[in-house]
Amino acid sequence: MTAADFSILLPEVLLALFSMTVLLLGVYGGQDRLASLVNTLCVAALLLAALLIGMGEGAARSAFGEMFLDDAFARFAKVVLLLAAAAVLLMSRPYMERRGLLRFEYPVLVVLAVVGMMVMVSAGDLMVLYMGLELQSLALYVVASLRRDSLRSTEAGLKYFVLGALSSGLLLFGASLIYGFSGTTLFSGILSAAGEERLPPGLLIGLVLMMSGLAFKVSAVPFHMWTPDVYEGSPSAVTAFFATAPKVAAMALLARLLFEAFGAAGADWSQVLALLSVASMFVGALAAIGQRDIKRLMAYSSIAHMGFALMGLAAGSALGVQAMLVYMAIYVTMNIGTFAFILSMERDGRAVSDISSLHMLSRGAPLKALAMLVLLFSLAGVPPLVGFFGKFYVLKAALEAGLGWLALAGVIASVIGAFYYLRLVYFMYFGQEGEGLDRAMAPAQRALLLGAAAAMLLGVINLFGVDGAAATAALALVE
Repeated sequence: MTAADFSILLPEVLLALFSMTVLLLGVYGGQDRLASLVNTLCVAALLLAALLIGMGEGAARSAFGEMFLDDAFARFAKVVLLLAAAAVLLMSRPYMERRGLLRFEYPVLVVLAVVGMMVMVSAGDLMVLYMGLELQSLALYVVASLRRDSLRSTEAGLKYFVLGALSSGLLLFGASLIYGFSGTTLFSGILSAAGEERLPPGLLIGLVLMMSGLAFKVSAVPFHMWTPDVYEGSPSAVTAFFATAPKVAAMALLARLLFEAFGAAGADWSQVLALLSVASMFVGALAAIGQRDIKRLMAYSSIAHMGFALMGLAAGSALGVQAMLVYMAIYVTMNIGTFAFILSMERDGRAVSDISSLHMLSRGAPLKALAMLVLLFSLAGVPPLVGFFGKFYVLKAALEAGLGWLALAGVIASVIGAFYYLRLVYFMYFGQEGEGLDRAMAPAQRALLLGAAAAMLLGVINLFGVDGAAATAALALVE
């Protein structure tokens, strides 16, 4: 490792060293007695890493012979996922403390998962891609089953592990085919081997298998089967993490693979992405209608939203990548606020997740209900909230790429999906009188709920500059 290589990997190296240090602190310092301190330190480390990466500008750089890439695209994705992870750790501490789940391993595993995600979005080589993906996945398998005395949590972790192993097998098989037919694992070398014509059958099959493995990570149909069970069975704080940072990392990795290694074969993979997109949008929208558990509902909502993000990638253009990045940033913000609310859903000190518990919430907690209304309307894509502009961007990218049918399908799926969001609003404002939720809400959860709702309202002015940063990031990827 040269000094230049080390400087490019500095944020990842520092976070990895930090996680090892706090792990030792937790082990030798009294274990769970220091869990709260370790959680706070991890939040601070993630925020500092986001600041360090966000302030770094300049030309694209590479380390280890283009195996690790540092450009505007990677920096954008890293800042979003770092901020998302920090927000989840911040708002999950009160929830975990009240249930005796705040062990020092939890924030450490989250930080290690984030290190894996950062490696994923900077991967310029198939081996680096797999290393980052597995570091993230192994940490997530453990946190999914964090509640060891719960059958549902253990089942969620086991399902995620088994299906995750299947997706890793698909991805590895695809990577081996690509290596066999191209003779290299570097994305730049694969791009040269692919040529300007249509992909050879071997490379095409390898690409489809790798896309299938990554589709599992973003919960795209038909690789979505794990999502509702894992979202419902995992502790709500862990579910909040699943719904945010890993989605950004997997979507960015998919974009990196397609454009860096197979950029000349857009006609081949665009059709696959369009199929995944339309299937995800409709399955997510239709399946969520009958859900009574709010975490399962958010799981199907996530599937539908990933369909919209994939629509941007299916466009195969710089505008499409920009639309995907803007959509993911908005999606993460909406989910942070929504899960801050879900984490506060309690009755007599016990967590509840049935949507019937929202009946007439507006009477007992009007500000909470109003903030949630804004977030639900934004998730549904109701103008002029920021969520509408996220969908507008991807629909525009699809139309300009000649995918009018996909854009039309997106509009129809969005209208269908609005039903279950509006039903929650109906419960909160016009539902039946009954035993409501506790009014108490931790300060961090309240701040993130109200902050996310305010962002959905104030962001209509200029999207806080996210669209400009996303455009710069997209141009770094699509030349």
